[in-house]
Amino acid sequence: MIRHILTVSTGTLASRTLGFTRDALIAALLGAGPIADAFLVAFQFINVTRRSFTEGALNAALVPHYLRVRETEGAVAAAAFAGRALGAVSLILIVIALFLTALMPLVISLLAPGFVGHETLQFAINDARLMMPYFAFVGPSIVMMGVLNAEHRFMLTAFSPVLFNLTMIVVLVVLLIWRHDPLFSATVIAGAVGVAGCLQMLILVQRRPWRDGIATPVRISFDPQIRGFLRKGIPGMVANAGPQFLIVGGAIIASSSPAAVSWLYFANRLIELPLGMVGVAMGTVLVPEMTRAIRGNDREALMQAESRGAELATALVLPAALGLILLSEPIIRVLFERGAFSPADTVATARALSILALGLPAHVLVKALAPAFFAREDTRTPLVATISGVVVAVICGLLIGRPYGASGVAASISLGAWFCAAILAWRGSTTFGFAIDATARRRLPRIALCAAVMGAMLFLAESFVSAVAATAGFAAQITILGGLVAAGVSFYGLLLDLSGVLNWGEAISNLRDGRLRD
Repeated sequence: MIRHILTVSTGTLASRTLGFTRDALIAALLGAGPIADAFLVAFQFINVTRRSFTEGALNAALVPHYLRVRETEGAVAAAAFAGRALGAVSLILIVIALFLTALMPLVISLLAPGFVGHETLQFAINDARLMMPYFAFVGPSIVMMGVLNAEHRFMLTAFSPVLFNLTMIVVLVVLLIWRHDPLFSATVIAGAVGVAGCLQMLILVQRRPWRDGIATPVRISFDPQIRGFLRKGIPGMVANAGPQFLIVGGAIIASSSPAAVSWLYFANRLIELPLGMVGVAMGTVLVPEMTRAIRGNDREALMQAESRGAELATALVLPAALGLILLSEPIIRVLFERGAFSPADTVATARALSILALGLPAHVLVKALAPAFFAREDTRTPLVATISGVVVAVICGLLIGRPYGASGVAASISLGAWFCAAILAWRGSTTFGFAIDATARRRLPRIALCAAVMGAMLFLAESFVSAVAATAGFAAQITILGGLVAAGVSFYGLLLDLSGVLNWGEAISNLRDGRLRD
């Protein structure tokens, strides 16, 4: 299981790294003004849809159904179910794309009410309409990715999003070289989103799951089996996109403050790196693992999955959250402060990032808890938790967003994430209970202590170099930041080894052998 999680994490890391490059180029081209706000609202709308379908979310709906059909009716019936799901989902998304294109003025007005009465509204409508063809291509991709994940074929699904970002980067570099004005650049980038989605689908089509007999024949059907899949699938996909919906809720409130949407977007991009590496990977891998354990009534395998998932999430998210809080300003400065993105934008974005990072453990906790519900085909509880978290975020944002701007909205997003995590933890403990083994009970407190000590070291180190880094050139800034990150990671790894949490030599050997020893 750990090898599969690391495979998905590596693919997600590659995609997120390219995503940072993409967003740094967007910041340099568009800055943090009305044109950037309009483009980013439209892009967030597409991103929420993309992630709610692709990054582990479809596993919550498709994988339990697919595995149940395969176990009860055989591989041929499971392949036929996957083929029907492929046709049905593709048709549904094409129809949705047509409706949304027609209703885009209303959609954008709801997503960014602060744009109404300003030219920013029309900019956002035009950009969103240009991006809508992505819907036509995401349908086949999401079903093929889900079926491949159910068959434990994670490599292609983990790395296919890389092509999306590579395509966007090529377009952005060309625009930077030719020095087009921001409005024209935003229009071209919006059109490139659909092209990137098409290329991502073609990569998966070349793999052709139906060639291996796991998604064939492809046809459109809404029989009882497909309707049951959709009834559970739609709530599951909404629930899995909780972090993105919280950001959308924040953008709705922030749209009335100039540049606040841009600050929140770029800050959230840093949150998505650890969230993607840990949360998405766990959602992709844990749902099939837990589904098999629950269907086989294998209590030991279920405890093993829950324990190793809890350890991995804690070990990665705690130091990541501390690092983002302590190094928020130098990180934003190095990644985004160039071109139209000013030092004032850096300060505002860094402040929002440090507050958003307080909610990062909650986001990952949701990703770790939700698979236990999805594996039991309970998509309602995660859906209720997600909606509740969004409601809390919006209410808090309305109360503190106006007086405190982007920072207040960031705080409301973190509060919403913790509320969502609390609901899942409470419901899970009262309905079926969570069980971790003795190894996890021994390791988890030590992991938390190691992260705290690493954070203290990083705080002291950053305080010594902050004055120099603020006025240094780009090469010196990136060297200092890289040194701080490397020192923090190395020190944390050493602490894990010294505390007995992890033996690095043994871990590397076990990963090569395809297993993980306690």
